[in-house]
Amino acid sequence: MSEDYHMDPEAFRRHAHELIDWIIDYLERRVDDLPVRSQVEPGEIRSRLPEDPPSKGDPFEAILRDVDDILLPGITHWQSPDFFAYFPANASYPAILGEMLSAGLGVQGMLWATSPACTELETHVLDWLVRILDLPGRFLSTGTGGGVIQDSASSATLCALLAARERATDLESNRRGVDRPLVAYASSQAHSSVEKAAGIAGIGKENLRLVDVDGSFAMRPDRLAAQIAEDRANGRVPFFVCATVGTTSSNAIDPVKEIGGLCRQEGLWLHVDAAMSGTAAVCPEYRFIHRGLELADSYCFNPHKWMFTNFDCDAFYVADRASLIRALSILPEYLRNRATESGAVIDYRDWQVPLGRRFRALKLWFVLRHYGIEGLQHHVRRHVDLAQQFRTWVEADDRFELTAPAPLNLVCFRHRGGDDINRELMERLNASGDLYLTHTVLDGAFTLRLCVGQTRTESTHVDSAWERIRTVATEIDPGMR
Repeated sequence: MSEDYHMDPEAFRRHAHELIDWIIDYLERRVDDLPVRSQVEPGEIRSRLPEDPPSKGDPFEAILRDVDDILLPGITHWQSPDFFAYFPANASYPAILGEMLSAGLGVQGMLWATSPACTELETHVLDWLVRILDLPGRFLSTGTGGGVIQDSASSATLCALLAARERATDLESNRRGVDRPLVAYASSQAHSSVEKAAGIAGIGKENLRLVDVDGSFAMRPDRLAAQIAEDRANGRVPFFVCATVGTTSSNAIDPVKEIGGLCRQEGLWLHVDAAMSGTAAVCPEYRFIHRGLELADSYCFNPHKWMFTNFDCDAFYVADRASLIRALSILPEYLRNRATESGAVIDYRDWQVPLGRRFRALKLWFVLRHYGIEGLQHHVRRHVDLAQQFRTWVEADDRFELTAPAPLNLVCFRHRGGDDINRELMERLNASGDLYLTHTVLDGAFTLRLCVGQTRTESTHVDSAWERIRTVATEIDPGMR
């Protein structure tokens, strides 16, 4: 350690190499041997940490040793190829390198003026994604719309809801508060972030209508239309609809075209949340998921889920950026500058809730530059093929049944023996450390979810998962073979 307590450059160089070696060793070897789900008990990690912070700094070797000895047992390994839970939160070497560069540059990109490259690269990369996914041209920055990187789809939904609220109230809600009974709509299968956003935005959770779904768990437009009509008849003000392309529970795809037509007719803001599944549209054969997206006012998907860009990175688009900026822009004197006042630049602070923002576009740029469209298509197709193979195995085993359609890379299934057997099956599998599954409830039935999307998952991992599922099922209920 240098006399001024900073890490000197040569020590940083040495330790950076050591850490890179640690990461490579973890991803290429160790993660395969560790239990996928952490096996520790609540409080166990904290009990191993010193009560007091160090009065004198520790050597890096001691810090890295504690990562191994104390923290690693408390890690659930999202980068394990046997991670089939929730949805992917992928990392890749190009993304990690981009994240390192972002940390090294230490940019705070709240304004164009605070680092022009931070803003302009983000604008350009978001326009690239419009072309890569064949999104509607109205989301391009060269027109009235544009894209911005949010931390998550939850933040994107909140920003869309705020923009819709201000459009519906002629900007009065920001000034005086919400003074009318605004009503928002989403399906009963929509992500919980919609409910949270309604509370934060002052709409009130009781003014969020959860619309019934059909047999494939997609929103029913007829029920949406009936609910809108009922609310109007009762003096309420419908203003916002969130359609989901790939629900968390079952990967259901709402009929965006029909919902969008209704929103146009009724003058409602349509936000489309494709957080999980949007990446699939990199392949032309899966672009059916976005049918009707040209009717949306806003859209988001998460490169940090299935596009190999490490968390956090959500791509959020609006067709009319002026609506978003009017809802979120505040310009105190200390942020005024010539570039902003010229109107010739984008200041992304006006496109999000926080003021500050990291240089997230770097890691996305690195990923797109490294993989190219062909590389992304290869991995998406491989994951979908693996999930579809798993689906056929479930269908062929009389002990199991599918509980929802499986259009892409998520398979929802259950043992026919009932909820208790399915709970026990999941707990035994997860406790083994060999794989990690999560569950949902569909039509009142406890359902297992297997999501194929992790960066390093191959056919051998899916094969092993199915074999373990079948073996444990036999151990639980030997009578059903």
